[in-house]
Amino acid sequence: MSSHAGRGQDALAKGDYHAAIQYLTLALSNDGQSPLWYIQRSTAYQRTGEHELALADADNALLVAISRSRREQMATAHFRRAVALHSLKRFGDARLCLNWTRKYNEKEKALTIWIAKVKNDYEKAGGEEAEMNETTVKEVPDKPEEVGGKKVETAPKVNKKENIAPKKVEAAVTPKTVTATPKEKVRQEWYQSPNSVTIEVFAKGVPKDKVEVVIEEGCLEVSFPVLASNSTYDYTANPLFSFVDPSKSSFRVTPHKIEIILHKAVSGKWSSLEGTDTISPTSTDEPEKVPAPVLNPAGQKGPVYPTSSKSGPKNWDTVVKDDEVEEDGGVDDFFKKLYKGADDDTRRAMMKSYQESNGTALSTSWGDVGEKKYETTPPEGMEAKKWEI
Repeated sequence: MSSHAGRGQDALAKGDYHAAIQYLTLALSNDGQSPLWYIQRSTAYQRTGEHELALADADNALLVAISRSRREQMATAHFRRAVALHSLKRFGDARLCLNWTRKYNEKEKALTIWIAKVKNDYEKAGGEEAEMNETTVKEVPDKPEEVGGKKVETAPKVNKKENIAPKKVEAAVTPKTVTATPKEKVRQEWYQSPNSVTIEVFAKGVPKDKVEVVIEEGCLEVSFPVLASNSTYDYTANPLFSFVDPSKSSFRVTPHKIEIILHKAVSGKWSSLEGTDTISPTSTDEPEKVPAPVLNPAGQKGPVYPTSSKSGPKNWDTVVKDDEVEEDGGVDDFFKKLYKGADDDTRRAMMKSYQESNGTALSTSWGDVGEKKYETTPPEGMEAKKWEI
């Protein structure tokens, strides 16, 4: 492994994603091309919120892996494509990439979790009729050259018939033209954390230099031209539920949406995006108070679950950690939400597969689980043992 790639991998493991991107870019520019380096840089881009670049690197990783007949790396590249596409709200494409991941490696890390996650979001978005659930992704992607104004270190063009890469890299491919979204199909969603509110305006083909976003302490205004209908789209949230800090707030324009992040002036939960009364800097209204978390016997935040451990109860919110479940919190929170919103057959499937496999497998399809007997399948490099009481 080159020194640049080694440093990039170390930085990625330590969570220094910007350094990882710099070192891996040097490795790809100076030391050759490796599917693993593209996969690692895709992961780093994903965790810095640069989802288009993460997708471009995952595509390049797949092209190089195909040229070298690396089946497991082809599976991992498809998986990274799925994660990036999910972050871009392209649930139909993400689901298709997960199917290709399973085709090449059924044991890909976190595959089962992400299949359930994407399926849940796909159905919530409206199923086959939803625009974000359309499938446009290809199993063998086109070669990305530039994303968001940044040049992507390119992979060699794949010869699909012979499954080998030619010696010379082909000329740049003209980027696809994004079809602008009609005005009547533009929509908004919002979600929050204790410190911020994120608003997403889903519209394709919005010219970046024509977007106007005005963020004030008590209101938000968004305006941009809709090329598909030669008109202007306006969106206003006034008044906001509570104060925001304009200096710490931001927005960005991608090929598929406008993302606005409002930084809350006071941490807490908003019960809605908009309030009922106009707020001003002189307002004396206090924000909704969030109850202090209950401390467990060990003095830690988080729920306490029954346990037979001699060391006392554990806070599983700090124990369970899987960095492959990104953007939406930990695995524990995801399973709680998935189980809570599932139907009876899905719950039965989850409980049966999880219990019979001793926590090493999880399925949400009762049709697959009902007649099947699950065996304990420990992760690679580990051994399952029976404990006697």
